[in-house]
Amino acid sequence: MIKENSSVFIDSKPHYELLDGLRGVAAIMVIFYHIFEGFATSPLDQHVNHGYLAVDFFYILSGFVIGYAYDDRWKTSLTMGNYFKRRLIRLHPMVVMGAVLGALSFCIQGCEKWDGSAVPFTFVLLALLLNLFLIPAIPGTAADVRGNNEMYSLNGPSWSLFFEYIGNILYALFIRRLSTRWLAVLVGAAGIGLATFAIGNFSGFGHLGVGWSLIDNNLAGGFLRLMFSFSMGLLLSRIFKPVNIRGAFWICSLCIAVLLAIPHIGGEEALWQNGVYEAVCTIMVFPALVWLGASGRTTDRMTSRVCSFLGDISYPLYIVHYPLMYLFYDWLWSGPEKIPFSQAWPVAIAVIIASIILAYACLKLYDLPVRRWLTNKFLPKKKVA
Repeated sequence: MIKENSSVFIDSKPHYELLDGLRGVAAIMVIFYHIFEGFATSPLDQHVNHGYLAVDFFYILSGFVIGYAYDDRWKTSLTMGNYFKRRLIRLHPMVVMGAVLGALSFCIQGCEKWDGSAVPFTFVLLALLLNLFLIPAIPGTAADVRGNNEMYSLNGPSWSLFFEYIGNILYALFIRRLSTRWLAVLVGAAGIGLATFAIGNFSGFGHLGVGWSLIDNNLAGGFLRLMFSFSMGLLLSRIFKPVNIRGAFWICSLCIAVLLAIPHIGGEEALWQNGVYEAVCTIMVFPALVWLGASGRTTDRMTSRVCSFLGDISYPLYIVHYPLMYLFYDWLWSGPEKIPFSQAWPVAIAVIIASIILAYACLKLYDLPVRRWLTNKFLPKKKVA
């Protein structure tokens, strides 16, 4: 069901309320994934293990929403310049906030790499500058301040926004011009590539959690994840016809939580099994969940409020939680041995709650005011007859 929202900006369409809620559920599962990542020695023994697939779900949602919001406007009121302004206004304020919080977190940790070596403050400023403009850091250079070969050492999840921006640019320049038939061909080709990448373990990690670095096949894997999921979302927005389903939000939320929480499938000798699972999730199950979520409707006030709240905090939560995770990881390793989960779980719960509170505060005190100001300053106003 589509719902009007008081926070909708100028010329924006009504949005799908349940999809907002599902985005928030996936964002929360990302936090659980990162929490349990701190206690695992490898993906093979992590209890909440597939949280990184939330990114693929986000890309499908993004493609669906962008196709719905903009496809029919290009021949009437939408220009290339206004489209890019809208996307920057929607996405970039929180990119900036995430980078700043990541820099503060790194300074609180003492400006040290994971191996304990000191990092000059000028290197931190360089990493911050690159993150502010979503310019990836080359592994091993000064901007790689944590020494983990990440694109964005100060706020790791920014890598997915790097690809999100690529998807937005490709949509405006190329993909939107494709007929539905050729868009389906693109989706099929990207799906074959993604399945091959996952099942063949081209990541080298035994899973599809790639895109965060410029080393090895990360860049290719991240691009495949984007091209399939984003294009699939666009295709769904064109062919979508709602089906009759009751309780869609709760059914889809349960499915997302379970799918993203399942441990690694298969051992070291059968990594292809995990690849099959992840290919099925991204290529088949996630598009179906988006379809069902877009078809459903809220029938009670509680569900509506839950969806609204989760949708509001989903993007800020995804962007700002990792600076807190850095501090959490640093605390886990603060002694001679890592603190076990049996002792750390109260702090883990506090990190989750603090992440949600921080996300909500950033939304209300920073993101919404900044976006409103930018909208009023840079986007054309509707003319009143």
